Amino acid sequence: PGPPVSRLIHIMNQQLPIRIISKVVRGYGRGSKDLGIPTANVSREKEDLSCSCGDFDHLPTGIYFGFARIGEKAISGSGDGCEKDNGSVLGKVHIAAISIGYNPTYNNKEKTVEPHLIAEQSHPKRHASSTGETQFQDFYDKTIVLSVVGYLRPELPFEGLEKLTAAIKKDIKDAEKLAGQSNSTTHAEREWVSFGKGSA
Repeated sequence: PGPPVSRLIHIMNQQLPIRIISKVVRGYGRGSKDLGIPTANVSREKEDLSCSCGDFDHLPTGIYFGFARIGEKAISGSGDGCEKDNGSVLGKVHIAAISIGYNPTYNNKEKTVEPHLIAEQSHPKRHASSTGETQFQDFYDKTIVLSVVGYLRPELPFEGLEKLTAAIKKDIKDAEKLAGQSNSTTHAEREWVSFGKGSA
């Protein structure tokens, strides 16, 4: 057996935070179609990716919480129509529940990074998906700035989509709680995601 959960969380958190800048690409489509929990799939291509720990192959697998921004930083009163067209999504920092790994329930062969962006409770899209989670529009080809801040649990295979969906919904709840805590790490990483550009 592996180390106890508390010890595993401590070990994994020693490798964090991890900062990533890339672009959003099409994934398998399972998050929206199978689970009702859409994700913004991160490109692993070298020409797109800047990662503080190197490349995808060096990313530790697991389920994490963190922060994400899609597109350029929003400027209040810019008059560019961004907020009207995208529901105040683009350029804003969102809490994210992040899967890094091979999705053992589906037995993927290639490692993926899949953040689920979580809208604020008052946002009209916060419970818009088929399972009552955040459902934004597609973000394909847009820049994503992502900070992986804390470890939640290991990747696990689940017997059926119902159990997988229930586990992810708990991950989202845990991510909201932990990322919402005010401490030096969450503050620094939220700030980096808000202003980060160039390289991770």
